[in-house]
Order: sequence, then structure tokens, then C-alpha cells
Amino acid sequence: MTLTDETSTIPAGGPTLEQVRRIVTALPGPRSAEILARKSDAVAAGVAHSMPISVVAAGGGVVVDADGNSLIDLGSGIAVTSVGNAHPKVAAAVAAQVAQFTHTCFMISPYESYVDVAEALNRLTPGDFAKKSALFNSGAEAVENAIKIARKHTGRQAVVAFDHGYHGRTNLTMALTAKSMPYKSGFGPFAPEVYRVPGSYPFRDGLTGPEAAARAITLIEKQVGADNLAAVIIEPIQGEGGFIVPADGFLDAVVSWCRENGVVFIADEVQTGFARTGAMFASEILGIEPDLVTTAKGIAGGLPLAAVTGRAEMMDAAHAGGLGGTYGGNPIACAAAIASIDAFENDGLIERAQQIGSILTARLETMQAADPRIGEVRGFGAMIAAEFVDAETGAPDAALTAAVAKACVAEGVIVLTCGTFGNVIRFLPPLSIGDDLLAEGLDVVAAALAAA
Repeated sequence: MTLTDETSTIPAGGPTLEQVRRIVTALPGPRSAEILARKSDAVAAGVAHSMPISVVAAGGGVVVDADGNSLIDLGSGIAVTSVGNAHPKVAAAVAAQVAQFTHTCFMISPYESYVDVAEALNRLTPGDFAKKSALFNSGAEAVENAIKIARKHTGRQAVVAFDHGYHGRTNLTMALTAKSMPYKSGFGPFAPEVYRVPGSYPFRDGLTGPEAAARAITLIEKQVGADNLAAVIIEPIQGEGGFIVPADGFLDAVVSWCRENGVVFIADEVQTGFARTGAMFASEILGIEPDLVTTAKGIAGGLPLAAVTGRAEMMDAAHAGGLGGTYGGNPIACAAAIASIDAFENDGLIERAQQIGSILTARLETMQAADPRIGEVRGFGAMIAAEFVDAETGAPDAALTAAVAKACVAEGVIVLTCGTFGNVIRFLPPLSIGDDLLAEGLDVVAAALAAA
């Protein structure tokens, strides 16, 4: 059954969807099961899926499957559909652009919408200095190009990343990513001249920000050498690693060291960007001004687009033709990005993220006070995590985390797990979700934890 079948009773996506949790079959239902069986036969086994459904519509705070089940969405496609699925502004902009032209390749025949997106990014990203941008397709591609730019600008090769970091699945970004399974195992050798140091994980390391920074900087100086280092790259709040918020003073100290040593500081805001944390970028909350910022995910309401934005003199370091790609800054994705940025700036979505954060944090901390298996609740805005632990030892409890997530999905609530130890549930609801749905989703999480 598809949305165009005459027999379908499922409405189209977007805000027209009924905003309810509704389970009419066990998951997967028969139609989803049929599609997932075809997926098993036709799609490479390495392309896994975590939800036992096949989606036909989504919008507001729900995702609807092929059997008519309506699930509360607390994942946003991993922080992509922050403005909401099928947002009216995005849908209209995409439809208008498709009717005009779908592709020319910006490197061959430029168009204004690419420039519009670049101008918006230059204006919105942190830092009161002249900036330029370049557009790409994915977060990993943006990270790769940020490293290229940093190397060209500095004339150096080495790059430092951090424990628990995630930066992508391409060869260079696998080298930057910390976690082996499922992202790296068996796929090497990886790109050279990439080094890893511990960052700041207050719940686990017990260090102050300055102490954690001093530890990292000492290792960089002794094992890499500042004169060899092109860039330091870090997610201001580490996403896949467990929504780790660094201790106060950590990032400031690292940024200061980079400035003193001519090292490019890159903030990977692929997951944290575009109102997700209750600010347009997490760097603003944490009080830093990166030299380069990588963005993707929430930038275009679900269409593939990514960017590197940063100091103009650094962005101009690459020679003509050194940056680009056939589809980078595709006009359809640019139209979606312009509409999404309009929504972020003018539809109160930053404030909505703050409200969602207050609701999530209050409810999860109430659960934590009654259940020592929640070791920590952390994050900002609509990017909140709960870390699950053994109540007696404090050790990571991945089995409990998986059981809670599985129970939530069975009851019609989409939640995502993360963390280096697999013991974190991350909450990334679309900013279009209503308070009632959000509260109901958290009710299901609480019941799942109580029953686990």
C-alpha cells in the first residue's frame, strides 16, 4: 500500500496527520513485514534498520507505517527533521524548485539559491568575522572538506579527534570516529595522520574542564606536536558517543591553545546545529567561536545538504576547483534549506527547542530521582540523553538500555540509543511535536523502564 493507492486510508505527511499514538497491529504489521522481507532480499545486509516498520507518512510528532500504526517520533531521523517532516514551507519550496530545474551543477552553471544558503550560514554561524561557505551532500563529506581546508590553510597534515567522537563513515571520517562497531570494524586501513586524545566526559572521568583540557593538550604536544597539527575537530556536544556535554572550561581551553599555535579549530555541528540545542548552534551555548563549522542533518528539512562555514581567509585557502562535487548544493536541497532556515528564525523553533528541553529534563530527572539505574540526564534543548547504569556499580548497562528502547518501540514510541558503551537513550523529537504527544511518549519510556 502506498499513499497513492485508492485503497489507502493513510493521509499524506505533514501537519495534516492526526497527532496520536495508535497501534493497530503488532510491530511489524503484515504490510511492513512484507516490505522488510523484500528489503532483506534486495538491500545490502550492512544497511541495517532499528525500527520494525515501513514508513508511509510522517509529520508533526508522528510517523505512520504501512499498516496504519502511528508512532510518536522522538528521533527525528537522527536530528534531521527538526522543523518537522513535510513542513509546509519546505514542501512548497521543494515543489516550486522541482518545477523550475532540478540540477545544473553549481560548478558549471551557478544559481542564486546556493548563494542564499551560503549567505545565511555566514550570518548565522558563531563568530564576528568575515566568513565564507561551501556546500556538500552529507555530514561526512562536510567533515572531509573541512579537514582539506585546514590542511591547505596551515600547510600541515596531522588532525586530532577525541574519544567518543563520531564524524562519519567515509575513509577519513572513519579514522576520526572513535567507535569501532559498527562503524569501522573490518573496513581499514584508515586515513593516516589522524590522532585521538581523551576529551571531557564529566560523568565518567570526574575531571574539571581545565583538567580535561590540560590532559588532552599534553598528549597533543607530546605525541603529535603543535607544529605538525593542522586541525582539532570535536562535536561541541558529542552525539553518537552519548550526548556528552563537556565540563565548563574544556572547550575554551582547547580553542585558546589552538589559537596560540596556529591550529584550526573545527566544530562538528552536524547533529547539534540548527536550533536543536535551544540555540542555533551549540557553540553559542558553550561560548566558543570555531574557525570552521560543519553542518548537515537539520539544515534542509530532510533533504541531503551539508556545509563548511568559516573564516574567509581559511575557506579561500583551497585553489579553484579544489572544493566541490557534482551534487553539492543541489538546487532542490538549497530551496529546502532556505525554507527551513526561515522556519528556524521566524517560527519560534529555537524557543520551542528550549521548551522541549525543559519538559524532557524535568520528566527524566524525576525518573532518575526514583530509579538509580538512570546515572545521568544531560543535554540542552531538544537534544537530551539519559545514561543507564548498573544501580550498584555505576557500570554502563547496555542490556537495560536495549530492553527499554525495544519496549518503547513495541508500544509505539520511536527512541534511539547511542553511546560508546551502548547505554544511552537520546531524545531528539522534532520541534513540531506537541506537548501532549511528548508527555505521552515519556509516559511510555517510564513504563518501559519500570518493567525492565
